[in-house]
Amino acid sequence: MKIIVASIFVQDQDKALEFYTETLGFVKKHDVPVGEFRWITLVSPDEQDGTELLLEPNDHPAAKEYQKKIFADGIPATMFGVADINKEYKRLLETGVNFTMEPTKMGELTIAVFDDTCGNLIQIVQK
Repeated sequence: MKIIVASIFVQDQDKALEFYTETLGFVKKHDVPVGEFRWITLVSPDEQDGTELLLEPNDHPAAKEYQKKIFADGIPATMFGVADINKEYKRLLETGVNFTMEPTKMGELTIAVFDDTCGNLIQIVQK
């Protein structure tokens, strides 16, 4: 068994698709109409057959409440790995991304946290 799709709730699928592809650099793998929403998945440009990230609409009241509460408590919705966190931090700052935590060493890891503009905090990590 392996993880093939992980989802993240987003307030607006179009805005999320733009941010995750144009700012973060993910590649769109699927964009399929499903009722009033779409099945939009993204992959890493380096692993296009790897785990997909589903941009899940937060249309359900429980999803909205969950997303709002973890954001308010400063809890990242997910984590992405990066090879050079300081380089990625600088690159994202230059595109206007708002960080809530700059790169911080925590044991063997260095982490940083940013706002994805779609209702989530995202943690990046360098091992």
